[in-house]
Amino acid sequence: MRRAGGSSVAEADKIRGVAGRGMRTKREGHDVGVVVSAMGDTTDDLLAMAKKVTPNPERRELDMLLSAGERISMALLSMAIRELGGDAISFTGSQSGIITNDRHAAARILDGRPFRGAGRRSGREMGVHGGLQGGREPEVRAARGAR
Repeated sequence: MRRAGGSSVAEADKIRGVAGRGMRTKREGHDVGVVVSAMGDTTDDLLAMAKKVTPNPERRELDMLLSAGERISMALLSMAIRELGGDAISFTGSQSGIITNDRHAAARILDGRPFRGAGRRSGREMGVHGGLQGGREPEVRAARGAR
């Protein structure tokens, strides 16, 4: 599993660089998964916007807001990997099988059930995962407190 923090995916060239490193690792015969953060200062920008809307944003809504930043990175990285001839698919935390408690903005991982992320569609794809996300049954998005 590789990690790509916000500065590593802050712009298109950097995203292509992360994709290239993942592809090299895959060509070396390794299974590859990549965990990404939101691009650059996106998380800080989204938090600042939320504070402009309300001084006390609901924690659940903050989780939803911040997951949007990661989803952008996940989709763009998957696109970049495909552009380089690879096969990739993006997964939210809950789609990856990361089960958390329901403490929004401070969730803890309770279990890992890699029902989709590990199995993927063909077994050849690189899984691209959001680093902040998890889920609970029934589907509840909760951030793991990685801010």
